[in-house]
Amino acid sequence: MAINKNHEFEELDGVKCGIVEKNASPERAEFLKKLLEYNKYTVMVVPSPAPKAAPAPKPAAEGETTAPPPPPSAPTTFTVGVTDYTFNAINAIFGRMLKTPDGHIVTQAFWQQKETVSHDDVPYYEFK
Repeated sequence: MAINKNHEFEELDGVKCGIVEKNASPERAEFLKKLLEYNKYTVMVVPSPAPKAAPAPKPAAEGETTAPPPPPSAPTTFTVGVTDYTFNAINAIFGRMLKTPDGHIVTQAFWQQKETVSHDDVPYYEFK
């Protein structure tokens, strides 16, 4: 059981993992996997469970014929976790524990993929 929303863990493919992000797009999952593996974490990426099915539609009245609605296509999302179940992404980012492959400290904007280069030498209040 998680201490709070920011420190979740669960089993992914039978391995207890600290959850990094749920419902991540394939591109986001690949970004996180590369970054975390560079920082020497063992990363597990598994498909997120399908959303719960909607309740069945009410039957049509006598004489009415309606075509059943097509089933919604399930979005392809992933759950990203690391085998170190004590991992907490917020602590890792603000504790300056993660590095980019080019040697910079991972900033919040880089983690959220708002920037392609980490500007760790410029304080957040000076960066425009």
